[in-house]
Amino acid sequence: MEDCMEMDTIMTMSEDFDGTKHIFRLNVSGKKIGFRVSNEYPIPEACFPPILKARAFKAIHNYISDFFGNTVVYQWIAKSYRFFIPQLPNLSLFVSMFVHPLENTEVLETFFASYPEMKHIHIQWDELQLISPESKFYQAESIRITQYRSPTVHAFLRNFKGRQATLCDCECGFVELIKFMNRWRSGEGSRELEYLKIMTRSFSTNLNGVLNANWVKHIDAAKKPPTHSLTDLSTPEPDLKPNTDPIISHTYIVRESDNRVASISVKGWNFIFGVWKETEEEFLRMVE
Repeated sequence: MEDCMEMDTIMTMSEDFDGTKHIFRLNVSGKKIGFRVSNEYPIPEACFPPILKARAFKAIHNYISDFFGNTVVYQWIAKSYRFFIPQLPNLSLFVSMFVHPLENTEVLETFFASYPEMKHIHIQWDELQLISPESKFYQAESIRITQYRSPTVHAFLRNFKGRQATLCDCECGFVELIKFMNRWRSGEGSRELEYLKIMTRSFSTNLNGVLNANWVKHIDAAKKPPTHSLTDLSTPEPDLKPNTDPIISHTYIVRESDNRVASISVKGWNFIFGVWKETEEEFLRMVE
């Protein structure tokens, strides 16, 4: 359904409540909200004092939901977890989080628990191992992690329950990847995973060894494997969504529970893992 989404701007909002700028009031879901004609956009602008913004957003959300129905999905893009974010039904949250090294973990856990339907999180923090395995953080559909010193890949790979993840500047070795692939292959973890990219920063890490595990399968080198590529869930704008990095690999593994295939690619210090919806038999029919 998301691939068919269309987006249009019908209203803008402002906390600049200046009564001299021709504000007119409308009843919105039982609440009086001030509006004016925007000088910047050819659309109405809702305006309200900061102290009333939560009430204003809720009223406008309820009005739109009554008008369009409950099938509408609302996107909220936040550049910090400390900014105001309304708690509303059908709200898809995209949030960037640059976390201070001394941040209280309870603050983060409270934030994650308050928004259990997060669409995408981009987090920069070296202490991810402090997050509880049961945290709603691991249930975000898409996560991008940037780290600079703390090796937390193992905990993330074990606990992530979402669909897509990219890990940047992480410490990750052969053992962690073998354990991850074994869990996926046995059906013990990462059941919803579609795409994983790990960009390591250790020049001494040799990731090619994961391709030599005895349960890794190989397509004949003379044949052309299919290309794995999906819509990137980390981009909020429906019309601008790029695809994940393509995987064209002769190596793959098979999940025992449903016979689904995951392509594996190792390029330099990058590990990419892409899950197909096809079974092994269907996958091999796509090989040229």
